[in-house]
Amino acid sequence: MLQKILFLIVVFLTNIIQCITGFAGTVLAMPFSLMLVGYDVAKPILNVLGFAASLFIVIKEFRSINKKEFGKIVGFMGLGMVLSHFIMQAAASYEGLLYKVLGVLVIVIALFNAYKFYAKKESRDLTLPVAILLLIASGVVHGLFVCGGALVVTYVNAVIKDKNEFRATLSAVWLVLNFIIMINDITAGYMTQPTLILMAVSLAVLALALLIGNLIYKKMSKEVFLQLTYTLMFISGVSLLIK
Repeated sequence: MLQKILFLIVVFLTNIIQCITGFAGTVLAMPFSLMLVGYDVAKPILNVLGFAASLFIVIKEFRSINKKEFGKIVGFMGLGMVLSHFIMQAAASYEGLLYKVLGVLVIVIALFNAYKFYAKKESRDLTLPVAILLLIASGVVHGLFVCGGALVVTYVNAVIKDKNEFRATLSAVWLVLNFIIMINDITAGYMTQPTLILMAVSLAVLALALLIGNLIYKKMSKEVFLQLTYTLMFISGVSLLIK
């Protein structure tokens, strides 16, 4: 019971961040959730929560979506998600290793983005091959752990500068990709009765988190919460390495 309560606290705090920035909710929640409730429970629940949070933002900010970048991101990340299916099958007996790989990836990205932020480094234009590889890799990570935002934000930072457009476009991407993962989770048998009960409670917690996150979003700058996000990303990555 204590583990489930702690899981709900994680859901609440990370989805406040998700509402504010349009990303990072799942990448922050996944490491702690894996330790608290396990992969088979954490993945489907966090995916549904990500879908619901994204739907909330898309409904409010639909006009801010960058349609061109949305199509590009979904297309290449979708390809990466297909690849992730084969990777998971091949590495099914090495789940612990996958967690460690995710932990290192999250730490590296957190440090890289924090460096750019504090050093006031402007995001440079990405070459086409680099952009494609980055988006495909984001799709692979999203297919495996429902947290491809840690990678794709590097791409989006380089091509979208407006705060509202940034949040709305990312949310539209998660809306589509998380729906695909949701269908896969249903067919894979992850939606058991205990998981669905915990999911229902988590959705109620999510509603409160979105309400608070949206109020904060209107008052605070994106920069302040990016600092917080990078710090929490680093902590969550470390937690996976010591799992």
